[in-house]
Amino acid sequence: MSILLSKESRVLVQGLTGREGSFHAEQMKAYGTNLVAGVSPGKGGSTQLGIPIFDTVVDARRETGADVSGIFVPAPFAADAIMEAAAAGIGLIVCITEGIPLYDMVRARAFVAAAGVKLIGPNCPGLVTAGQAKVGIIPNHINREGSVGIVSRSGTLTYEVIQGLSQAGVGQTTSVGIGGDPILGLSFTEVLRLFKDDPATRAVVMIGEIGGSDEEAAADEVISPGLGKPVIGFISGRTAPPGKRMGHAGAIISGSTGTAASKLKALTQAGAQVCDTIEEVVAAAAAAVGQPSSAVHR
Repeated sequence: MSILLSKESRVLVQGLTGREGSFHAEQMKAYGTNLVAGVSPGKGGSTQLGIPIFDTVVDARRETGADVSGIFVPAPFAADAIMEAAAAGIGLIVCITEGIPLYDMVRARAFVAAAGVKLIGPNCPGLVTAGQAKVGIIPNHINREGSVGIVSRSGTLTYEVIQGLSQAGVGQTTSVGIGGDPILGLSFTEVLRLFKDDPATRAVVMIGEIGGSDEEAAADEVISPGLGKPVIGFISGRTAPPGKRMGHAGAIISGSTGTAASKLKALTQAGAQVCDTIEEVVAAAAAAVGQPSSAVHR
């Protein structure tokens, strides 16, 4: 099984004819993703990578039955692209774009919630269901089918963990990069609940970072009451000084909230196994699914 995305998903790419959209769509297609359409206003009727291009998401969905959208649209227009997909009834929207103005995302996030559809991102690497499909920019070759779910705020650390697990012979179900901006779609809490209900996922790796309170909320609302499977946690940015932006716009400690210490405490008290290094994360995940520790290597 999988969460959110499978080989049956019918994926369109908003911004397919642009440089980034075209490059990553080609990689998505190579991974086996069922790419059925692209959307680029004014270019309807053309093709890119053998994929039909439409002027609007409504047109693309009507003609192809698309139910997932990957957004590779420049920041000034990305929030409108999110809302266009939501208005067209796309069930899962994955926005890779970074640098979207905060107030644009406030408006887009409210629109998505009212439409009752799911949003991943923005400023995220997307997601991969190993061996089936991907939407986003996670490298193809590092994924391996298995039983560990991954949810992360950090793109780079997502890649590190996936690759470390795969090299250790430990495969993944679905890896989800939720993004690191202050205003996001799906939260840790929501993705963890999806993993809880997925029988193929036997353990979950959760990669957090400083800033915000999403990790604490997940610990309190999902992990502490009982996920029913092991959670291995990692928090990045432990040495960041208060008020200093570290990577993501959301990775800022403000006052006494969002600190690494508060997140580590919340996860530990909730029953998660919190690790200090990526190597420890890989070893803990391997042990959780019964992988011999001697097989774990980087």
